[in-house]
Amino acid sequence: MFDRVLQFFTQPEAPGPKDAAELELAVAALMVEAARMDSDFTAPEQKIIERLLATRFKLGADEVRRLIEQATEAVRHSAQLFPFTREVVQRMPPQERVRLIEVLWKVVFADGVLDPLEDMLVRRIAGLIHVEDRDRAEARWRALAGLKASKP
Repeated sequence: MFDRVLQFFTQPEAPGPKDAAELELAVAALMVEAARMDSDFTAPEQKIIERLLATRFKLGADEVRRLIEQATEAVRHSAQLFPFTREVVQRMPPQERVRLIEVLWKVVFADGVLDPLEDMLVRRIAGLIHVEDRDRAEARWRALAGLKASKP
């Protein structure tokens, strides 16, 4: 598994199915990092990540679990966000990047508490993937509205 993570960071771009896997890993890694930022990766955060990855990438439950495991390993072995955010910038159009920020807000709000470190991380990721402050703020409000609407 470490070899795959190392390849993710060192191999040059090559078009094809591998691109999809690299983007999936980058998005999952950012989501895992957001969930772990407050040092408490909770069950609600895990569930929302699983649901969002399955929906976004049309993955089955086993594929999602493997992807989260790989992303968790990649985050542990990376000292920075740049490899993940670079992948997102290269492979996602601007509107998709705004949607990713909305997804990250959903992840950090999933446990019902927004830790200042989580807030800082989402703001930092938004900057790294070239999402404007206004778009980031609107994504935050959409995420909050969606979470409130889904509660009984």
